[in-house]
Amino acid sequence: MGQPISEPAMPHAPFAGHIGRTVAESRPWWPPGPGHSDGVKRPNVLVVLFDDVGFADFGCYGSTIRTPTIDALAARGVRLTGFHTTAMCSTTRAALMTGCNHHSVGMGCLANFDSGYPGYRGKIAPEAATLAEMLRPAGYANYMVGKWHVTPLSETGPTGPFDGWPLGRGYDRFYGFMDAETDQYAPELVRDNTPVAPPGGFDTGYHLSADLVDQSIRYLSDHAADRPERPWHLWLAPGACHAPHQAPAALIQGYDAMFAHGWDVERERRLARQIELGLVPAGTTLPPRNDGVMAWESLPPPGRALATRLQSAYAAMLDHFDQQLARLWAFLEASGQLDDTIVCVLSDNGASQEGGPIGMVNAMGPYNLRPELPPEKVARIDDIGGPHTHSNFPWGWAMCANTPLKRYKQNTHGGGIRDPLVVSWPRGLAARGELRHGFRHAVDLVPTLLDLLELKAPAQRAGRTCLPLEGESFAPLLHDAAAPPRARAQYFEMFGHRGLWHAGWKAVAFHPKGRPFDDDVWELYHLEEDFAENFDLAAAQPQRLAALVDTWWREAERCQVLPLDDRFGERFAENGRRVQGARTQFVLHAGMGHLPTDVAPDLRSRDYRIEAEVLVPEAGCEGVLVAHGDATSGYSLYVQGGHLVHDLNVGGEHQLLRSERPLRPGRQRLGVTVTLGPWVQRQMPVGGSFRVPAHREVTLTIDDEAVGRRQCAHGFNTLTSWSGLDIGLDRGSAVSHYAAPFVFTGRLFKVSVALGPMASVTAGAEAQAGTELARQ
Repeated sequence: MGQPISEPAMPHAPFAGHIGRTVAESRPWWPPGPGHSDGVKRPNVLVVLFDDVGFADFGCYGSTIRTPTIDALAARGVRLTGFHTTAMCSTTRAALMTGCNHHSVGMGCLANFDSGYPGYRGKIAPEAATLAEMLRPAGYANYMVGKWHVTPLSETGPTGPFDGWPLGRGYDRFYGFMDAETDQYAPELVRDNTPVAPPGGFDTGYHLSADLVDQSIRYLSDHAADRPERPWHLWLAPGACHAPHQAPAALIQGYDAMFAHGWDVERERRLARQIELGLVPAGTTLPPRNDGVMAWESLPPPGRALATRLQSAYAAMLDHFDQQLARLWAFLEASGQLDDTIVCVLSDNGASQEGGPIGMVNAMGPYNLRPELPPEKVARIDDIGGPHTHSNFPWGWAMCANTPLKRYKQNTHGGGIRDPLVVSWPRGLAARGELRHGFRHAVDLVPTLLDLLELKAPAQRAGRTCLPLEGESFAPLLHDAAAPPRARAQYFEMFGHRGLWHAGWKAVAFHPKGRPFDDDVWELYHLEEDFAENFDLAAAQPQRLAALVDTWWREAERCQVLPLDDRFGERFAENGRRVQGARTQFVLHAGMGHLPTDVAPDLRSRDYRIEAEVLVPEAGCEGVLVAHGDATSGYSLYVQGGHLVHDLNVGGEHQLLRSERPLRPGRQRLGVTVTLGPWVQRQMPVGGSFRVPAHREVTLTIDDEAVGRRQCAHGFNTLTSWSGLDIGLDRGSAVSHYAAPFVFTGRLFKVSVALGPMASVTAGAEAQAGTELARQ
């Protein structure tokens, strides 16, 4: 059963030697510290976790997207065909890291909000040990690189708390980003517990995927130089292929010809390839197109060209990261470590529906209720994948990525929760290029790794009794395709969508937002015979369905799933109001570091005033006073050409205001005031309407003297930016028309922000823009 894991000895552990009057009469003793070995030689552990990559997107799972590195890895190991996740990113990560169900450890939904219930804290419970915490006492060094997203975003600021950050959860080093996504050319980077600027930008050829692998190689090279006998665990979680889909332009355009035939033909080809490879049973047929997906041939030619390019950006992002992985494999091979490293390559959920029916070139406009009309998208086709875009592909291509499964990320049908998993360990597993069928789940990964490493889960963590593992090891399956199937039932829930698997059968309910949960229609599928969930047996076997639904309710109560909650945007809005509460004043002093967006002043749907106290030298000055956001969305107050300038950049539409007079030398206060205009009822392109400000009144001031006024048609209703705030410079991709970082060359003393009451529109707008555009 393996050796039990115990917590490492603390510095205050009793001395176990002997102290006499002299050294000759004494016996020394050294307590085992972090990294001590129990004498067992164990393999390294590498987990590569992709983001929003569908079941059919790796080449070895039926795609034509070039993933030769992953394919070669699969040829040295096994591919699972029945591996399941939780339908979202934070939730799957929590399950993968702990071996417990995501609600059980408090990660019922996203780390972006705490709903106020035990299953929905947005933070992994302290009673749940992470894989890194389980491996550390056995001598492992642990490295986390890439996306974390299991810490409440309200706790990612400069004061933490840091107990939910990677270094607080067992990792020795961290280099990556904390939120759900980040710009690939100007990412929100953290090293260990401190925000850092990226080492380059788009103009220098920088891309986050390459940077993450550079850092991975750096950590492992340093490890080999210092403690080569010590095993390591690396969790590598790229932004690929979460939006924004960004990759080198030539690589993107090179995929256009591959996908010009459209999603209907591509879907058929992928299924045929999957059947040929044995991934999907012979005779499997495609389900009808998902709701709202148009026939490819019904799109006008410009729409087909746009949709093709959006898919090409997605494919290029995946291809580009596979190329980076090749460098990591080459390092491991050259250093003699590849054969004795357990490698797991997988995705956190199915492909995303967040691009909507026709896709987005810059989603930040629609998120703030600025429509992105088709002609505008088509006109920007060559910008797609670049630094001024926040692109995501249309539903049709997401459906294709999930071939042959129904629906998408966020849903509990197969398209949301059935994902690729490649496992390779040449020194420990005899399989070479083989398939493994049958149901397995994200909570099964930790028990499997512990089983392979001959370790047991800990009984305690930080003085608390650990939650028991809820997963079931599939290590026997890796060795033997005829190993017994999973015995435990497994529930699913996300935004009210529900499901339960047991003994080859699956009950599942799609939940339209706002409908009473009791009105949801449960479907029944025999997955052993119906891979794609084509044949609903609910009417034919009502007793079996009822028994599975009853089991779902029992599991839901046991695992803290209740209360059911289908709100999406509303929870973001409520969390924002709760976290910042009644705070309406911020003072940002010179010398301050970077503020993540969730702890920066929240300007959404409210009046506000920003004022910078500066000293303008006799020779004049220029540069950014305060900037929040990036090229796709945000605001900046800056000095350029001797004048004060404000840019309210909503979805790439720059609403500029320049002072009527230049600045004079001396100490002064430079400010901007934004007030909401009258409320109007506005229709959304996807249906529905609600009240929003008709415009914003923007006024520039110098020492309270108005020096410029204008109306802005758009403002921040639901989201300022995924990128954070800086004073005295703009450290990311430039919010406005200057070259970042555009450091202020005068003297900046402080920036003050005064906020008016947050209008109630935020919840409604958040629900409409966030839910209607993202979840349909």
